[in-house]
Amino acid sequence: MDHFTLKDGVLHAEDVPLPLIAEAVGTPVYVYSRATLERHARVFREALGNVPDKLIAFAVKANPNLAVLKVLQGQGLGADVVSVGEMRRALAAGIAPEKIVFSGVGKTAAEMRAALEAGIGQFNIESEEEGAELAAIAAGMGLTAQCALRVNPDVDAGTHDKISTGKADNKFGVPISAAGQIFATLARLPGIHLRGVAVHIGSQLNDLAPLETAFGKLGALVTALRGAGHAITHVDLGGGLGVPYRRGEQLPQPAEYGAMVARVTKDWGARLIFEPGRVIAGNAGVLLTRVIRVKRGIRDPFVIVDAAMNDLARPALYGAYHHFEAVAPRGGKMVANIVGPICETGDTFAMGRECDALDAGDLAVFRTAGAYGATMASSYNSRGFVAEVLVDGDRFAVVADRIEAGAIMAAERVPEWLG
Repeated sequence: MDHFTLKDGVLHAEDVPLPLIAEAVGTPVYVYSRATLERHARVFREALGNVPDKLIAFAVKANPNLAVLKVLQGQGLGADVVSVGEMRRALAAGIAPEKIVFSGVGKTAAEMRAALEAGIGQFNIESEEEGAELAAIAAGMGLTAQCALRVNPDVDAGTHDKISTGKADNKFGVPISAAGQIFATLARLPGIHLRGVAVHIGSQLNDLAPLETAFGKLGALVTALRGAGHAITHVDLGGGLGVPYRRGEQLPQPAEYGAMVARVTKDWGARLIFEPGRVIAGNAGVLLTRVIRVKRGIRDPFVIVDAAMNDLARPALYGAYHHFEAVAPRGGKMVANIVGPICETGDTFAMGRECDALDAGDLAVFRTAGAYGATMASSYNSRGFVAEVLVDGDRFAVVADRIEAGAIMAAERVPEWLG
């Protein structure tokens, strides 16, 4: 459920009509609903009600906007970060350092030092080499890093190849077959306290079976590690639960996920860490856009909107589907190609899509744009960066300014020797 609904024939975000935002802020613009973010955080937390000891750490990469993070901090969520920049955003939003988990395969020495200085709760180590480097840095600072070893369970999540992270040939984690030996090696090093294991097999998962398989393998590893004399107190189960992008799409619900987790992990006796991202933020946001013109096509017309692949990259990157609809539908339908203004054929949101009838000047939205939307934007074609707005009941605020192309150009320099 989200809080983007038609009222008197006009799409609203909570109690704010979207045309009001378009008039005040311009288009394209991302619009987030505080009520939806809070509801999704609450539903996920309640789904894990039978897990006695847990930390829910929002995957900041899904939506790193400070206002969004502040809303989720208010719901008690921690943060899963994959860069020092994300860590600093989480801290700025008021998330306690001990509720921050640092993941990612390419942590630099400078990032490790910054995270140690901040006193974050856990590093998820992705390789033996990374663990040794972190141990040396921490020991040199007179600190001990709290860590978990991320394992690759070689489980196909059944998702898009570019967001799969748990197959043997993916870059994440250490092979589960070698995890025991690597864990033992790293556990002996001063500077780190290796207290658990972690797994994450992919994003936008539409089936719980691969997750249960991966968790089963992880549980067996926990038993083996304890049998070898290691104290395992923390297990990070990652995230990846999918959300419906298409109307009527049926996906596992958080309650089903929570029941599976409680059943599989009931005898583990460890604190469980979860890293939801899309399932919290995805349907809490839309990308509001305006039709530039409708161009006659050979078969179907082209609806050219002012949003583009630099604003919402998922369709170009993954062939991803985003529901597209008019803000003030007139009742008619059309079959059209929905495209942006960028000079790339890849700047295509949909081909041969049935949608509301639209004319030049009409407003429309791309749904389920609250995750992996603005955060993946670029300035390609010198277009600048889109604004972001947060709605709270009948009020709204700009929570990220539109960055015009001129501001980006102002940060560039032409060396004197070019004349």
